Amino acid sequence: MNPRPLRIAKRIYTFLIILFMYAPIAAMIVLSFNASKSRAVWGGFTFDWYRRLVSDAGILSAFNNTILIALISSIVATVIGTAGAIGLMRMKSRPRAVSVAIANIPMLNADIVTGISLMLLFIAMRMTLGFTTVLIAHISFSIPYVILSVLPKLQQSRGGSYEAALDLGATHTQAFWRIVFPDILPGILSGFMLAFTMSIDDFIITHFTKGPGVDTLSTRIYSEVRKGIKPEMYALSTILFLIVLLLLFLINYAPEKKSSRSMKHLVLSRVVPCALVIAVLVFALHSTGKVSAAAGRNGEVVVYNWGEYIDPDVITMFEKETGIRVIYEEYETNEVMYPKISSGAIAYDVVCPSEYMAERMISEGLLQPVDRSVMPEVSNIEDRFFNVCDSFDPGNRYFTPYCWGTVGILYNTNMVKEPFDSWSILWDEHYKGEILMQNSVRDAFGITLKYLGYSLNSTDLDELTEARDMLIRQKPLVQAYVVDQVRDMMIGEEAALSVIYSGEAHETKAQNPNVGYVIPKEGSNIWIDGWVIPKNARNAENANKWINFMCRPDVATMNFEYMMYSTPNKKVRELTTNSELKNSSILFPAEEDLDRCEVFRYLGSGPTDTYNRLWREIKSH
Repeated sequence: MNPRPLRIAKRIYTFLIILFMYAPIAAMIVLSFNASKSRAVWGGFTFDWYRRLVSDAGILSAFNNTILIALISSIVATVIGTAGAIGLMRMKSRPRAVSVAIANIPMLNADIVTGISLMLLFIAMRMTLGFTTVLIAHISFSIPYVILSVLPKLQQSRGGSYEAALDLGATHTQAFWRIVFPDILPGILSGFMLAFTMSIDDFIITHFTKGPGVDTLSTRIYSEVRKGIKPEMYALSTILFLIVLLLLFLINYAPEKKSSRSMKHLVLSRVVPCALVIAVLVFALHSTGKVSAAAGRNGEVVVYNWGEYIDPDVITMFEKETGIRVIYEEYETNEVMYPKISSGAIAYDVVCPSEYMAERMISEGLLQPVDRSVMPEVSNIEDRFFNVCDSFDPGNRYFTPYCWGTVGILYNTNMVKEPFDSWSILWDEHYKGEILMQNSVRDAFGITLKYLGYSLNSTDLDELTEARDMLIRQKPLVQAYVVDQVRDMMIGEEAALSVIYSGEAHETKAQNPNVGYVIPKEGSNIWIDGWVIPKNARNAENANKWINFMCRPDVATMNFEYMMYSTPNKKVRELTTNSELKNSSILFPAEEDLDRCEVFRYLGSGPTDTYNRLWREIKSH
């Protein structure tokens, strides 16, 4: 048999495996140098994302938390785990076997079970979720790994040497440090490194036990992915990959000449990696100083807002002008935000829900009234928005409008040639696999109900069932159900049609002029997002200052130009110098289009459960 074809086949197979494993990483590295925010468009070569990375307080804080939590939890877990292993060795065989089996359960248990259990424990103990709870959780799941590493070394240690040392006059402490400790030191170091690695790598348990303003790199990256990845994340991941690659190379480096092995090998495989680790720790401590420098002299305010829904410079301005530290956290949908507020496990000071969710929170007593007496800037909000909000917030006691917009259809003019003005195009077989739908219960049902001629706030079971059947019939035509990803997909011309919010439609058109936006003739949703203060807010006074600050014309203008969402602030269109934004028909549609639109209302727990049940039927069909 000729071995040459076999060798070629093996090489091709190896190449394909390497390509499959590393092509995504290579794409990520390339995107980290792309001047465009979109992964679908090459905007030129740039280092801007790396420069922004080192000045991003959120990423610095996440990096700092990751290193500190991993370091502290590993040290504590190593001490407790080592003591536990020694204690287990002193037990009789049967109790020891039972105890070791119990100690191993956390390693075999699903992370999600551990995370939820710890979260419920902290809530039951009335502990505020935050840095401390994450640290305790990491210590808890790291201890079994230390025991697993140390126990075999204790079993291999010199039998009777500890007792012999005691017989020769050594104290218990001396016998341990001089006899036992040197024998088990490799196991202790292995346990520490294993605990450190598991802590850095953990996401699920951290996700369930963290509080506002406390992120590790894993939870930070996850939150960015949920709302659309920022290019800074590509830069961060590239740096992490290159550091790990360099460490692996240095540790496994072996000089060719044996004569040079001793010094060069020691420097490259031990000294340089240690220096890199120390540099990372120093950077973490430096980032701690940069992040903590923002700590306010007048307390803090914990803000819970939509992703990319504020100009970061506005937060810096607020901190400088008021001396109040801002702890900022983001969410993707109202339905993600609501459980955190209703549970009361996390104390947010100010939140930005949509109108229907604010109505629900008001009806359930989850909010406290704002103090209008300290909000002179609220007078800049147009009366018509307060008039709309008065229907669910009589007297405007709880809700302060922040942004507004419409829901419509974004279409690619190169793919959709014929003019249209109806939701019916979303059920057109011609665009099978080219349609993006919002992954939102109310939005999906709302547009379908309007298309059928009903109110988007319908609670009639027959009408909702008809809408469900329409959405099931549409499902084979849908390419994907998306949230914030719709913007990048339409910029990259990955779909012909998408249901989209007006702000994202405008931003998409700014990067891809081959798209248009339509508010269908059957009508649509006009939404209003606004600031509210949860009932369990700990810094309500600072929350009122925050809301007042957001209503200031110059601040509202900065946010408008950054987010590209319509603003209820009547002075912004006078202040903005961006004529494209000021005159945008997407952001400021014609009055006749707005007259056909409805505001979502909270329908009560019964109808809400019905909507959710029908939505599950659609998604599982």
